[in-house]
Amino acid sequence: MAYAKERRVAVHAVLSAARLCTAVQAGISPASSMTKVDRSPVTVADFGAQAVISELLAVEFPSLPLVGEEDAVALRSTDNAAMRDRVLTQVQRVLPAVGPAALLAAIDRGRFKGGGRGRYWVLDPIDGTKGFLRGDQYALALALVEDGQVVLGVLGCPNLPVSHEHPEQGLGCLFVAVRGGGAWQRGLHDPAERRVRVDQEADPSLARICESVEKAHTSHSDSARVAALLGIRRAPHQLDSQCKYAAVARGDASIYLRLPARRGHVERSWDHAAGWAVVTEAGGRVSDMRGRALDFTAGRELRHNEGVVVSSAALHAPVLEAVQRVMGGYRAWADHPPGGGAA
Repeated sequence: MAYAKERRVAVHAVLSAARLCTAVQAGISPASSMTKVDRSPVTVADFGAQAVISELLAVEFPSLPLVGEEDAVALRSTDNAAMRDRVLTQVQRVLPAVGPAALLAAIDRGRFKGGGRGRYWVLDPIDGTKGFLRGDQYALALALVEDGQVVLGVLGCPNLPVSHEHPEQGLGCLFVAVRGGGAWQRGLHDPAERRVRVDQEADPSLARICESVEKAHTSHSDSARVAALLGIRRAPHQLDSQCKYAAVARGDASIYLRLPARRGHVERSWDHAAGWAVVTEAGGRVSDMRGRALDFTAGRELRHNEGVVVSSAALHAPVLEAVQRVMGGYRAWADHPPGGGAA
């Protein structure tokens, strides 16, 4: 099977980091997080998960670089020594041989810039940090990129129900997709895999939209207008992180919209690469709101895209048309964004 070793190692790395995240979330406290320069939160689990996944990938694929959301700059400060010690304690519970220097080096391995040539990993150690802090949904998202194309994606979703229709079956899912091999779901503690596919509903009015809980991540008002144009009356399914990609991939929802909530917003590659792989291999489609494919050749940012539209293949055309009607005002300034760069 193509990418068999990469798949096996990536799944093991995400499962290992998920154990760390579950332990941290169970004992979450104010001391478990800090605020980054951009005012977004970062936790012991963000740093720890990146260190664990980075270290495990480096052992098996030492020549492959890593694009990761986090770096160890803040942890090197003496002001954050207590946070650094907490991260090290959690990492050593999974990888006992990792010492202080190796911890920082593993996190900083994620500073690769990416691009359109060669092979490299893309990692969001905790996608949905605010959801994580609330005790809600979050995802560990790992992808493999080759010459700008995502060829493998793994989503670890520790708090996502195994079955949307039967929550009594418990929590904790992992989704994995390899190019040309379909999308699969397994439990965090159950290796049995089952294939997942997007919803086959062809009537947009019967679809269900999922969107971010955080209003800073997407325009809820614009999503509501899109839903109205499509005749959708069901309330949106709100959840944090790339769990939304998982929800579309297995048919919990038919549509995921991430529409710009402010001018100049640029999506990050780690927020979409793994989810893109899972949805597309489940039979869905992912584009930006102009219908363009997500472009992972630009490095750490999706600088050539605006917004993200995810749906089943059957619904993508009508959903995209509705998005473009609603976001017509956005396009006027997206063509000439502030500062003259790509929106």
